[in-house]
Amino acid sequence: MINPALISLENQVFRCYLGWSAILVLKIFAAGIYTGLMRFFTATFANPEDLMSPKLKVKFDDPNVERVRRAHRNDLENILPFFAIGLLYVLTDPTAFLAINLFRAVGIARIVHTLVYAVVVVPQPSRALAFFVALGATVYMALQVIASAAF
Repeated sequence: MINPALISLENQVFRCYLGWSAILVLKIFAAGIYTGLMRFFTATFANPEDLMSPKLKVKFDDPNVERVRRAHRNDLENILPFFAIGLLYVLTDPTAFLAINLFRAVGIARIVHTLVYAVVVVPQPSRALAFFVALGATVYMALQVIASAAF
């Protein structure tokens, strides 16, 4: 049975999870908005109804738009699993110090990943390091959840 105290605002681990999850939701929204802005600034529209002038044509190949889209998709592929695993990890009653720092690592690494991938392009290994920090923390939490599960 799940201890209700684990999913209470009295639990600092749960509060931290909620805070970083909310920040990452806003980050995903920001990436979507940034994609739209990049489309507008480069006049790269994927749908005919979005064209702002009859002189424009539908385009799918602007490298700047595609870079932002890839960063946004990468967020969806990595942040959404964090939401599920992070909550399950909270339910394992981890030590506060470790859990809070894992949540921070994921949140900060995902923000850095987007910054160095889509906003201010920085050469590798910056993006890879940010990616693997977040992935490593999420995989660690998943393994801890598996270890805590009764099969």
